[in-house]
Amino acid sequence: MSESNRGHRVGRAAGRRQPRKLALLATAVSAMLSVLVVFFTAEEPAGAQESFEMKIATVAPEGTPWEKQLRKVRRHVEQNSGNRIKVKMFMGGSLGGEKALVRRTAQGSIQCFGGSTAALGSLVPELNVIEAPYLFNDAGQADAALDRDDVIAQVRQLVEARGFKFGFWAENGFRSWFTRERPIRTPADLQGLRMRSQEADVHLETYRALGASPVPIDVTNVLTSLQTNVVDGFDNTPLFAFATSWYQAARHFTISEHSYQPGIIVYSKRWYDGLPADLQTMLTSIPREMVVEGRTSVRQMDPILIRNLERYGISVHRPSASERQAFAAATRNVPEAVARKGGAKARNLLKALRGN
Repeated sequence: MSESNRGHRVGRAAGRRQPRKLALLATAVSAMLSVLVVFFTAEEPAGAQESFEMKIATVAPEGTPWEKQLRKVRRHVEQNSGNRIKVKMFMGGSLGGEKALVRRTAQGSIQCFGGSTAALGSLVPELNVIEAPYLFNDAGQADAALDRDDVIAQVRQLVEARGFKFGFWAENGFRSWFTRERPIRTPADLQGLRMRSQEADVHLETYRALGASPVPIDVTNVLTSLQTNVVDGFDNTPLFAFATSWYQAARHFTISEHSYQPGIIVYSKRWYDGLPADLQTMLTSIPREMVVEGRTSVRQMDPILIRNLERYGISVHRPSASERQAFAAATRNVPEAVARKGGAKARNLLKALRGN
C-alpha cells in the first residue's frame, strides 16, 4: 500500500472517530451542567424568590383615619413578609361599591377587603346581627363583645365558609340620622321619610320598623341621590358623613347612635390558601395595638366633628334617655327578625354578642 493511500485511510478513520469524541464531550459537559444546576438550586431556599400581590380595596375615602390605618397595615405586611407580599391600596370605592368588593374578594380577584360587617353580610348573612339596633349601649360594651374569643371564633368560622379569612376588627362607629328637612326627635318623625339605607337586611329592617321608606343605595351614589332629592336623609357616623361630604345635604343631625358598625378586614380565602404557612400566620396575627389604635383614632374625632356640624349651621340633637328608649322600643324586634333570616348560626352569634 502506498504512503498516500495509507494516509488517506487514516484520515478517513480519524474523521469517523471525531464526531464520536465530540458527542462524548458534549454528553460530559451536559452532565456537568446538570450537576451544577442541581447544586445551585439546592443551595437557594425554596420559594425565596416567590412574591405575592395583595390588593386592599375599601370605600373608605383617602385622607381619613381609615387610610392611615391601612397604610400601617401595608407597612406591617410588607416588612414582616420580607417584601414577599406587595400591597396595593384602593381607597374611596375606586374598585366599586362594597357589595361588589365583597364578591370580588370571595372570588380572589381582590385579596383583601376592608369595610363594614353589614357589607360582608351580603355573602355572610349571619353577620347582619352585629349591627342590630341598640344592641350595644356604648363603644366599650361593643369592644368587649366583639373581642371575646367565642365571638371571634364564630365569626372566623362563618366567613371562612363563604370564601374569606378573618383578619382583624376595624372601626366605623355608631351610626346616627342626618336629614334634610325634618328634625328627628321621635320614631314618628321618621314616618314616610325616604332614607338612604345601606344595602343590608339589618338596616332595611330597622328603617321599616320605624316607619321610614328605606332606599338601598351603594356608597358611591349617595351624594348625588341626596343632592337630587332622591332621598330625605341617611344614617352614618359623623366621620363618614364628613369624609364623603354627605353632611352638606343635611340640615339636621340626631345623635341616635342606634347601630354600632365595626369595620372588618378579611382576606380572600382562595388567595390565602395559596400562601406559604409563615405568611398565613403573619396575616392572621396582626398586633392587637393596631386594632386599638384604629378604634381610638376614629372615636377621638367624633366630638370635634359634631362641633363642626353645629358651626356649619346644622342643628344637632342628642336624644334624652326617654327619647332613646322610644327608638329602642320601636326597633326591639329587629335583632331577632334578622337572626331568624340568618338561621341557627345567626341566632347563636346574637346570643354570644349579648353575652348569653
